[in-house]
Amino acid sequence: MSNNFVLITSFTVIGALFGLFGCDNDRNSDLICKNNPELCSDLHKDSWCRFEKGDLIRHRYALKQSSSPTGKQLYQQLVYLENYSKCIELAAGVQHKLNTDRTRDRERAFAVSTQTLSELQEFTRTNNEVHLAFYRWMRFNDQDSFAIVEDTYKQGVLTDNDIITQLAAYYVRVSPHDAKTLYLHLLATTEPAKIDPDWFLALASIYRQQQNAEKEYLLTRANLLMSDHHADEEKLLAIINGNKTLATELDKQALELISAVMSKQFAQSRSEMLLK
Repeated sequence: MSNNFVLITSFTVIGALFGLFGCDNDRNSDLICKNNPELCSDLHKDSWCRFEKGDLIRHRYALKQSSSPTGKQLYQQLVYLENYSKCIELAAGVQHKLNTDRTRDRERAFAVSTQTLSELQEFTRTNNEVHLAFYRWMRFNDQDSFAIVEDTYKQGVLTDNDIITQLAAYYVRVSPHDAKTLYLHLLATTEPAKIDPDWFLALASIYRQQQNAEKEYLLTRANLLMSDHHADEEKLLAIINGNKTLATELDKQALELISAVMSKQFAQSRSEMLLK
């Protein structure tokens, strides 16, 4: 197996991967390919999947600049490679009547990408870094890997909000108290632009399990205010037995909650205390 192939694919020879150095700091994928052709030789040549291809190239370049790969970097490489492989699989099905070389090039790129992905998955299979454990849990429902993610949370050292989001969703069914703790953490620590309105719905479902109608209503209203969902006001009012006076008060609390979250003032706020 050549050094260039190792760099692009399985990382099984770490020395080969990180023995390639360069001074090109330009992240433009075309320039990266021009100056680092070994990073792009396995990819297709035309403009299909340009976003997925560009992300993969830039991340390969970032790895090339690293002295050693972190678990998170390897996780990101797996995700970028998956995205590219899925896209080029679809593109490979588009047949060119005049330029058949394009079709063959995409088919080649797809075949190589699936092999690359398989090799990288195998290389990271026994790596217990939390991002890679999370990947195996999500992709293969690997319970040993889930245990690593859960232990990291229980030790109080789980900080990646993408992982926290998935763990919270899992806990809604099996451990509502932990789910609530994690969703409140997300609301307190996530940048406003990345707030997911469905977190409010998840919290509402927890309070529904606990038969707390007022908080279920409040959080459902918050979700509606934060999303494009259309409210069935009659059904919403039915949560609190049609009490319009109470609904007015809870609507105010929902607005206050959203204001606190979007202004990054949720932590230790009255809204947070109300939901704890």
